[in-house]
Amino acid sequence: MKRFHAHIAVEDLAASIAFYSALFGQAPTRHKADYAKWMLDDPRVNFAISTRGPGRGLDHFGIQADDAEELSTLEARARAASGDALLDPGEAACCYARSEKHWVLDPQGIAWEHFQTLADAEVFGTGRNATPAACCTPGAQAGAATGACCG
Repeated sequence: MKRFHAHIAVEDLAASIAFYSALFGQAPTRHKADYAKWMLDDPRVNFAISTRGPGRGLDHFGIQADDAEELSTLEARARAASGDALLDPGEAACCYARSEKHWVLDPQGIAWEHFQTLADAEVFGTGRNATPAACCTPGAQAGAATGACCG
């Protein structure tokens, strides 16, 4: 069963963790110095916040697949929606996880990722987008259609 994903860039991580922990009625599932994630079951949401990204507010949306078959179905839908314009397909290290993923941009330029988490990682990410000023989101930077996402 798939899980909806939203990532928000925040100014004050501690205040945001306190707010969202109270809002969701639980502490984050994963917490790092610059990142927190809640894996909610009702509704099924992977909700993440971080102090990374080019600004504050919505960073990206996504859908987390439980297995390779679900990810393949999501990839086919993304190709159909984007005219076969997938960004950064393949394995990536991002948001303290190693994942198989791909990205598309909607007509407004909002980044959507589809991913299957393979394992936890001890670093936020690797590669050109892993700097403190940028998340792994292709749409977060000018020229987003080129280059590799975090891995």
